[in-house]
Amino acid sequence: MRDRVRDVPDFPSPGVLFRDLTPLLADPRAFDACIEALAAPWSAAGIDVVCGIEARGFIFGAALARRLEAGFVPLRKPGKLPPPVVEVEYALEYGADRLQAAAGALQGHRRVLLVDDVLATGGTLAAACRLVERLGAGIAGAAVVIEIESLAGRTRWPCDTPLHAVLRY
Repeated sequence: MRDRVRDVPDFPSPGVLFRDLTPLLADPRAFDACIEALAAPWSAAGIDVVCGIEARGFIFGAALARRLEAGFVPLRKPGKLPPPVVEVEYALEYGADRLQAAAGALQGHRRVLLVDDVLATGGTLAAACRLVERLGAGIAGAAVVIEIESLAGRTRWPCDTPLHAVLRY
């Protein structure tokens, strides 16, 4: 799988090394191997629903939900879901952003798995955890395709549950 992640220097800004997952998505065998690796720690965990974080978390999350025979709920940026919604605000390097879910989307779900493509600083994943808790559901854990270890995002994971990364850089 690692050979299907393209390094793009100085994107989106100078000094940043972007990890592009597009080649992995374009290769059906690599994508399947990625979903299997994401699923492995959770296959016997009784996951009720997978929540994918916008946008690439939708791709991996929906495929993982199918593999785990669980439902899928998207966690969206503002203005993408019809009301009523529940939201949390979280800090960015410069400013803030919000993450939303449909009110009632997780009603009755106790074992939610959060999924995103990359764990960098951890702010988005931490916000997703707070959002799921605000919706009254339980967090089973989180899964990401890539963890950028130098950014220490794992230290911001607020839940007392496992966080699994397929690839670490």
